[in-house]
Amino acid sequence: MLTERFLRQGDPLAVAPREALTSQIIARTVFVVLLMAAMLAGFLWYAARKADELAIDRQHKLISTVLDQTFRSIPHEQEAATVWDDAVEQLARRPIDQNWLDDNLGLWLHTYYGHDEVFIVDPDDRPVHAMRNGRRDDAVRYARSIGTVGRALIAELRAKMRGGAKISRQGTVLSPGAIDLATIHGHPAIISAKPVVTDTGERPVPPGREYVHVSVRYLDGSFGADLARRYQLERGHFSYLSPADPDDSSVALRTRSGERIGYFVWEPFRPGRAMLRQVAPVLVVSLLLVFALVAWLLHRISRGTRQLSAAKAEAQHLADHDPLTGLANRALFDRRLNERLGEICLTGRSLALIYVDLDHFKNVNDHLGHPTGDQLIRALAKILSDLAPGDVVARLGGDEFAIIHGSDNSAATAEQLARSIHRTLARPIDLGNGEVLIGASIGVAVAPQDGLDRVELVRKADIALYDAKRGGRRRHSFYAETMGERIRDRHEIEAELREAMRTGEGLDIAYQPYFAAKGGLLLGAEALIRWDHPVRGRMLPAQFVPVAEECGLIETLGEWVLEQACLVAARWPAGTISVNLSAMQLRNPALAERVYAILRRTRLSPNRLELEITETSFVDSSEKCRANLGWLRDIGVRIALDDFGTGYSSFRHLRGFEVDRIKIDRSFVSTIQPGQAGSPVIQAIVDLARLSGLETTAEGVETEQQRLFLTSIGCDVLQGFLLAEPLGAAAIEARFFAELHQ
Repeated sequence: MLTERFLRQGDPLAVAPREALTSQIIARTVFVVLLMAAMLAGFLWYAARKADELAIDRQHKLISTVLDQTFRSIPHEQEAATVWDDAVEQLARRPIDQNWLDDNLGLWLHTYYGHDEVFIVDPDDRPVHAMRNGRRDDAVRYARSIGTVGRALIAELRAKMRGGAKISRQGTVLSPGAIDLATIHGHPAIISAKPVVTDTGERPVPPGREYVHVSVRYLDGSFGADLARRYQLERGHFSYLSPADPDDSSVALRTRSGERIGYFVWEPFRPGRAMLRQVAPVLVVSLLLVFALVAWLLHRISRGTRQLSAAKAEAQHLADHDPLTGLANRALFDRRLNERLGEICLTGRSLALIYVDLDHFKNVNDHLGHPTGDQLIRALAKILSDLAPGDVVARLGGDEFAIIHGSDNSAATAEQLARSIHRTLARPIDLGNGEVLIGASIGVAVAPQDGLDRVELVRKADIALYDAKRGGRRRHSFYAETMGERIRDRHEIEAELREAMRTGEGLDIAYQPYFAAKGGLLLGAEALIRWDHPVRGRMLPAQFVPVAEECGLIETLGEWVLEQACLVAARWPAGTISVNLSAMQLRNPALAERVYAILRRTRLSPNRLELEITETSFVDSSEKCRANLGWLRDIGVRIALDDFGTGYSSFRHLRGFEVDRIKIDRSFVSTIQPGQAGSPVIQAIVDLARLSGLETTAEGVETEQQRLFLTSIGCDVLQGFLLAEPLGAAAIEARFFAELHQ
């Protein structure tokens, strides 16, 4: 009884165990917090170090690749001036016109490609011309100053020419050459020797008796500065010695014999270290705050009931909100939409359900990383919240958002809100460490006219969103009954296409011939798939190929077209068959193996196959797929860039592509109208393609004026209804045999 009375009165003997228990709780809590802080710090340090190692390794590979590409581009640039009948003819004249050599074999390479020095020797290795930094120099004195390196390369080149080195007119390398790294005039340089030869075969020169053009590109001058600026390399420069600073990175420059002539040195970007500098202060402050919060919570442990209520409220908030953006999640969105739909019957007001989906958001994650993608999602969440302050804004998952918009005239105000979203996204979004430009597709369903059932209204908003994407993205659509019919129609086409592919009935290929612009010789044909539907009639690719892409049938369909086209082309006496590749086929790592297997089965020579790709699909494809295309080109398959001039096509992108031909889009050809001078855009494309060593094909030639203009500016190949309409397999085969016997 005495013990019970002491305990009820708060006896110190009863309080002591409680204080000891509290001390244990505090000690254990502090230990756990310290351990977690140490683990977090260790993890951040390890992640930062690994990020730095990965970034440095990538920079090493980038610089090595750029140097290698530069090494291979110098001879190709020389060929623009050395594989030329005019150059052979000018050098054969006496006296040699030095001014002509300045303009065409020296100054042009210096101003256009940045070559620093050029000199030319005659068939007896006597110097006849020299130019340094765009100014003519004494040829004899320059030849002596360039030393044994130049003479060795010239001798090597002459040996190749005397040995009968073959020149492939269909490849990107037009003439043999000799190239090496060396120290010239005390500077590291790329030195390349190329013969001056005929481009048409009309100015033959005895093997080994050619004039030799030698070009020098210094690596420690404008080249190093341009490289550092282009790839944002801090303190990028050339050095004869290995960098003394351990924080610097370098790539050794070696001659073909393995002699090291110096290094390209730069201070690598270390994202992990930069991240730690930014995060460390915040982390320290955060840890201090955590310690303070833990102490405060432990101090107020006696008020556990209140803290438990706060924890329950927080848990409820997390259950109803998206952790990345703080917006309502799908569960809360469903409840709010049910509530608003129930209120419509009482208030008589309308409601608009707006679905917003980012266009090509996957590209942001793939190219810029998931952290940047998360930043973009948060930025879009803020934009939508600011534009619709009184509405329920929810993130349903990934890059998909929804807005429950209510007003007296929801359809009209939803239209205004959709336009506001498009206007806002038309400007780049600042993410703090860079800007991203991205659009959105928007679908809208309005209650009560589109229904009062939540599931039905969501379905219709989703159908409207699909219609906006199908219509070209960066647009919005309101639900209409015809959209539902289009969805049902799409599902029917998908099922019917699967059956047609299973049975092979109805699918056929038409062949669109193409001809040499000069002379009109039949060169080949492009394979175009057609579908003779038993009910819908003859269907063009635009009607069913997008369905095949969406439902995953495009690869099987594309390979079927390729094999059928190769079988037909194998029966032709000559000519090339062109087949389009889809973006999904291009992304398949097994592309090269599958194409090669089809060529073997059909017995079609690889050099009679041309694969057409779009620039967008090529840019989005992985490096492995680029390697597959390179392998196919190595065995003779030609690669054409289709629809050039649309999207973001440019010759800047072409420098990174290994293609043989560009096809000028029909939208440009159609601008050539009677009574007009032609198209300066097409003229520029053809001229730049010729300088880049690429052939050109013009699509959609439908008038005689278009044919005459394209031929006059040097377009290589023409294709269109003016010349021939698509033909069946038997008709195109007969056309080839008829051409053969003419």
